[in-house]
Amino acid sequence: MVEIPLSATPAHLRHGSSIGQPLTRRDGWLKVTGTARYAADNHPDGVLHAVLATSSIARGRVERLDEAAARRHPGVVEVMTPANRPPLALHPDEKTGPFSFRTEALQDNTVRYAGQPIALVIGETLEAATEGARLLAPCYAEEPARLSMDGEHFVPDSVGVGGEAEAVKGDVEAGLNGAARRIEAVYETPPQFHNAMEPHAMVARWKGERLILDMPTQGLAMTQGRVAEILGIPAEQVEIRSPFLGGGFGSKALLAGPYILCILAARMLGRPVKLVSRREQMYGPYNHRGETRQNLRLGADAEGTLQALSHHSLSATSTFDDFFEPAANISHTLYATPHLLTRHRGVRRDTGTPMAMRAPGEASGSIALESAIDEMAQQCGIDPLEFRLRNYAEVEPISGKPFSSKALRECYEQGAQRFGWSGRPLAPRQMHDEVGLLVGWGMGTATFPALMFQGHARAVLRHDGTGVVETGAHDMGQGAWTALAQIAADGLALPSDRVAFHAGTSTLPDAGIAGGSGHTATAGMAIHEAGADAISKLAELAMADERSPLFGANNAGVVAREGRLHRRDDESRSESYADILDRAGLAEIEGRGTGAPDPATQEAYAKHAHGAVFAEVKVDPELGQIRVSRLVGAFAAGRIINPRMVRSQFYGGMIWGLSFALLEKAEMDARHGRIMNANLGEYHVPVNADVPEMDAILVEEHDPHVNALGIKGVGEMAITGSAGAIVNAVWHATGVRVRRFPVTLRDVFQG
Repeated sequence: MVEIPLSATPAHLRHGSSIGQPLTRRDGWLKVTGTARYAADNHPDGVLHAVLATSSIARGRVERLDEAAARRHPGVVEVMTPANRPPLALHPDEKTGPFSFRTEALQDNTVRYAGQPIALVIGETLEAATEGARLLAPCYAEEPARLSMDGEHFVPDSVGVGGEAEAVKGDVEAGLNGAARRIEAVYETPPQFHNAMEPHAMVARWKGERLILDMPTQGLAMTQGRVAEILGIPAEQVEIRSPFLGGGFGSKALLAGPYILCILAARMLGRPVKLVSRREQMYGPYNHRGETRQNLRLGADAEGTLQALSHHSLSATSTFDDFFEPAANISHTLYATPHLLTRHRGVRRDTGTPMAMRAPGEASGSIALESAIDEMAQQCGIDPLEFRLRNYAEVEPISGKPFSSKALRECYEQGAQRFGWSGRPLAPRQMHDEVGLLVGWGMGTATFPALMFQGHARAVLRHDGTGVVETGAHDMGQGAWTALAQIAADGLALPSDRVAFHAGTSTLPDAGIAGGSGHTATAGMAIHEAGADAISKLAELAMADERSPLFGANNAGVVAREGRLHRRDDESRSESYADILDRAGLAEIEGRGTGAPDPATQEAYAKHAHGAVFAEVKVDPELGQIRVSRLVGAFAAGRIINPRMVRSQFYGGMIWGLSFALLEKAEMDARHGRIMNANLGEYHVPVNADVPEMDAILVEEHDPHVNALGIKGVGEMAITGSAGAIVNAVWHATGVRVRRFPVTLRDVFQG
């Protein structure tokens, strides 16, 4: 269990409600002083070091490993292969629920993709284990790799996590045939790989029958359950400590094969074992965003009103498991049309299984949809913003449900005004800067579902007037510990410097998964309910006690404020938490809370956050070099817990959108199926020099239906508008419409 100190809270903000205050990170000083302990920072006595040996082919089997050479190395302790890997209670390919996927844990000699673990070498030092892995010198029986998107296409059973592969409203073909203007275009997005600052790592140690794991995870309880299931032991015997994550983005949500091997090595050898994957190994067993090919057909009448929208997405998955990027589903929610069809197809390839990567489906789908919307606006001769306003959806297009709240018009208005959009010429190649670079302006609509999962929390009020709130929450760098602590202080009606917040271990109440931008809503609601429960119990004590000034206030009720309970009908009659507990002879009183979506509002409303992103790019007409010079985003995401953290998340999303549009792409060797740019030198992600001037506007929005706190997620939304805005700006600068992403110099010149 980790307690985050309160020293970062400014004194002038330590009283009154913490919600809405731009507090600095509670964990900030730990990180800047180097005292924040990540998984790989743990060095228990007697620790051994494990190194993965990974496949250099994409399909076939391992014929031979030179184990003798590896074992002769003086620092090598053990070599784990399929021949000596300890048994598991559950086969790694067995799936037991919607969040379980097949994985590679040395179950046999089969190679299913390049970068797959084929052995684990354990040494006294990292250097010895690394050299031992090299000495294995594997020999393969290689088969031709199946890598094409043109292989056999099929209809998936589901897309994303349990989503429908097809959805339809109206008659799209009739709508297209009757349209005055039509476009059809194919957009391609590449495979993209997770590159969190912290690579995957684990320190596993057994203490008798108890297993202690230091590892990064986005789902403490879910990972705990999966580990127990695979090993065949009770979940209570597994303790996971994950106080800090150096980025997750979906890659740390599920238990990957290398983690299983590390646990088995620790059991086999009776000593702690540490495994830290190298950067190039991040491009193998730890999931990625699958490649897509999307066909969009749009039809509009003479006034520029959409009559039909068809979005067909082909998504790549592995040969041995099923996860399909739900790219077409973005078209369910954004633009009004009487005829709408979304359809997904799959193709199997010799790669690792794709999985959720930040804004799964929404990121890849929105860059295609927002490009197509711009192309349709161009066909109609209408400004892109005006075209979007003409086709504004007052209800969710696919379902007809009203939105729980929607301030997208305000986002368009405030973002356009801040950006200066009214000065944009309609035709491309009309603007230049002072040195002759082509200037283009583009925009995109942002959206992401307002998700909630299920989580739990515990809140305690103590007789000394302090409080403690506990939940197994996860902070991946997004500031969750700060925001959740603010909700905790507000829920207990105490100054924030009087509330201790504990999180980051599986021994605490399950806070649910940190994914889908739903963690603050889920864990926050659990914390809120736990605080309310503790205060309710305290109020019952006081109102039943004749010695209390609150005695008999049941009908009028009480209100909690600054560590005191006040009668609603006479606020001069109040009593401190400490006095109530002391008189009752109690050291503390405990409340429990659960955060979960409300089935009634889930059925009645479409719940989404919205935004608008405006981009300026500059393109060298002679070199084709593209630079983003300005990004302005305006976002409406319900109640804002901490505006400082929220702006940071929006900046991160816009930067990721820039990366999607212009930089990120895994290059595949078509002969052997290897990723050729599996490093940060050649797999390009933005650095400081790539990041433009940015502005994130927080548009006020009140949502009475999404949850009791009115919270919507913000982590993934800003990707969805930004990538499309940038590629649309490239067209406006150059007149070249690029449909294969990321946009490159060659695309601009060939156009």
